[in-house]
Formats: sequence, C-alpha cells, structure tokens
Amino acid sequence: MNYIDPHVHMVSRTTDDYERMALAGCVAITEPAFWAGFDRSSPQGFFDYFSVLTDTEPKRAAQYGIAHHTWLCINPKEAEDPGFAREVIDIIPEFLDRPNVLGIGEIGLNKNSRNELEILEAHLELAAQRDLMVLVHTPHLEDKLKGTRMIMRTIAAAIRNQSRLDPGRILIDHVEEHTVREVLDGGFWAGMTLYPDTKCTPQRAADIFEMHGTERIWINSAGDWGPSDPLAVPKCREEMRRRGHLAETIRKVSFENPREFLSQSGRFRTEVQPTR
Repeated sequence: MNYIDPHVHMVSRTTDDYERMALAGCVAITEPAFWAGFDRSSPQGFFDYFSVLTDTEPKRAAQYGIAHHTWLCINPKEAEDPGFAREVIDIIPEFLDRPNVLGIGEIGLNKNSRNELEILEAHLELAAQRDLMVLVHTPHLEDKLKGTRMIMRTIAAAIRNQSRLDPGRILIDHVEEHTVREVLDGGFWAGMTLYPDTKCTPQRAADIFEMHGTERIWINSAGDWGPSDPLAVPKCREEMRRRGHLAETIRKVSFENPREFLSQSGRFRTEVQPTR
C-alpha cells in the first residue's frame, strides 16, 4: 500500500533513508523549511538552504521514485530577531515559482513570544499576497495549547482583514490529544507528528483517529535531527491494521487525506516528474 509522508525533513536524513522509505511504499513527501539544529548567521545561509530544498533534495528523492515537494519560511525558532527574519522572508519570493514549492511553512510559534507573532503575521501576509497554502508548526511541551490558540487567533485576524487565506488550505501540525479538536473545529486540517518519545507515537495517533475520526487529518514522521523515525507512517499503518481498521481507513489517513489537502496547490504530484 503506497503512502505519503507530508512532513519530513530529509536534509537531516541519509540517502539510505530514501531507499528504506521507498521500499516501505512511500511515493511522495513534502519537506517544510525548519531549524537546522543551529541558528544560521546570515540570510545567505537561508538562500543556500532554499536552493537545497528546491533543487538538491528533489533530485536525491527522484533516484528512489519519490516525488519531493517543499515549503519555505524562516522557522519560528529563528524568528526572535525580526529584522533578520524579515531579510530572510524577502528572499522567499525568488523561490516561489520553483516547481516543487507548495507554499509557506512551517511557520508558527516556538516560545509564543511577541517577536515570533510578528514574523508569523509577516509570513501569513506573504501567503495571502501570493494565494499560497500554509503549513503551521505548533509549540512543543506545555505551551502547545496556548500557542495553538494564539496561532488560530492570528490566522482568524488575518482572514478578517480581507485576506485570501482559507482555513481549508492551512494545515496545523504537531497536534496532540489536547489540541486536535480545536484545530478541526476551526476548519483547519490537522497533522499528527509521530515521534518515538514526544508528540504522538503511532499508538497515540491511532487512539486519536478512534476518538476524533479521520476527516481533515494526516500522519507524518518529521524525521529530523533529533530522535525520530522516517518509517513512522508505515509503522502507524501497521498499528491501525493490528487494531482491525479497514484497509480503506488506513489508506485514507496515510495517502488520500494528504493527497487531498496538498493537491490544492496545483503542484503536488505522487509521481516523479521528468527533469529537463
């Protein structure tokens, strides 16, 4: 059964991971811009990073039959200096016409600070100007509920200002048991990130499906620099199979749902496009 991993940071993975994912049935991924494990010292560092996301990684993924897509932003972890962050945002339009760019992300909050909110608003303004989809990062640990509510209020304010933003084209990621219902009730899509220790395990994700249903929700691995598993999505599918979920239900949350949301960009593909 094929699957999509709609949030995985392959710049932090080896080529062997692409092979393992392909063998497990992965046909497409999306890779949001994120914190590189250290704070970058110049906007030029982001220019190089965006070049990797729009050129190097698609080629690396294509070797294993995986269609690679990306989202661009300055992650909230590096948004505490608004002047620096705005310099990075000014670079993003140079890359928005690249064929694998789906939208702006992963934007949001990390410490729920005033500066992070300012840069979140700036990203939303760019997304509205270019009629782009948005992928949102919610904070970790004890500030997740507060930060999620702050993010949704900020988006609601942007929409009230005659923005072109649409909750149905915004994915709020890293939801957990205490945030998923509010995200779905707000009309957004919800993403569950499957980590070995934090966020959602495959078992917890299966519980959430059983409690809240399978509409407008997906699972992803993140697969970043820390403890993470690029095969978390197929492992969650196996957990659902063990519990007796129908194959159609498993396919819905691991393939059909991400395809439905991501296809709104007009650029999303589940097959590798030929290079010229």
